[in-house]
Formats: sequence, structure tokens, C-alpha cells
Amino acid sequence: MKIRTPARIALLSLACTVVAASTAEAQQSLTLEQARAAMDAAETEAAQNQWNLTILIADTEGVPIYLRRIDGASARSYEIATRKVNTALASGMHTADYARALAAGQTDSIPNGVTGDGGYLIRLGGQVVGAMSASGASGAEDAQVVRAGMAAIGARP
Repeated sequence: MKIRTPARIALLSLACTVVAASTAEAQQSLTLEQARAAMDAAETEAAQNQWNLTILIADTEGVPIYLRRIDGASARSYEIATRKVNTALASGMHTADYARALAAGQTDSIPNGVTGDGGYLIRLGGQVVGAMSASGASGAEDAQVVRAGMAAIGARP
């Protein structure tokens, strides 16, 4: 059976759409390998600056994928790192952006939300695949560490 040219084009277009959709669906969550690469880069950044931090990477549900508490990081830094991840995921924005939106009355308060910098959504291929945070230094320093980790896997703030 011979398929006419317009039908071939339609079938080819449909096949390309299915492949593209499958590829996009394949990156709906952060892999352990990606989390490890991001964590290694973030920890390297913290170590180079002698910052004793807790660094957390979680999936889109806020469930930890990877956690490191660098020697000397306070016990409280774990709680704050967890709250930063949850704030980023609940608000759909980085914690510093959430703080600005909250101050401007553009968003509602999130229970236990954190308004300090250092909690980021991880976006790959235009999709949110998780969140990453650091706690234990200043907000700007926490953010610097997280951005280094994200850059290692091609995620942009």
C-alpha cells in the first residue's frame, strides 16, 4: 500500500511530535546522577570559600534526593535548607523572588516560608524538576553555592 505524500508528511509530523513529547516527559524529574553532579559542584564552591553549609536537593514534591551537611554546619541549617526548598516549590519561585513578591503584596504568605536567599527551583528543558537550597552562611553566599551546583547540570536560576 502506497501512502500519498500529504499523508506521509502527516505521519512523519505525528511521529516527530510523539518523539519530542517522549523526550520532554523523560526529564520530568531530577536524576540521582544530576543531583550528585550539582551537589559536588555546590560543595566545592562552599569548600573553596570555607562556608560550612547544609545543601539540599529535592524532587518536585520536596522529597530529598541528596543532602550534605558539611562539617561545622549548624544543626539548624538543615531545617532552614528544608524550608527554603519547600518555599521555592510552594511559591513557584526562588526564595529571594518570593521575599520581594511577599513584601510587595503580590503573593500570599506560605506557612513556614523563608524569605532569605538560597532556595532555587531547578529547571531543565523549561520544566521544574526539583529544588535546591543551601543554608549556613549569608543568603547571598548560600545562593552563590546553589547557583554553582545548578550550573554544573545546565540549570539556570
